[in-house]
Amino acid sequence: MLEYCKKILSAMSFDIRLFQKELRKSYGYLNSIERRFLNIWANYNYVKLVPLALPM
Repeated sequence: MLEYCKKILSAMSFDIRLFQKELRKSYGYLNSIERRFLNIWANYNYVKLVPLALPM
C-alpha cells in the first residue's frame, strides 16, 4: 500500500492542495510505521509541497 500511495502522490505533485489532500488521505490507509516512511519520503522528494509540521 505504501508504494501505491507514493505512486499516487507523485502523480498529484503538480498541485500543492491536491498533493496535501492525497497525503492526508493516504495516512488513513497506512499503519504508523508506513506513515512515518511516507512522511519522510514526501519531505525528502517534495519539500516545497509538504509543510514540515504535517500531522500524522
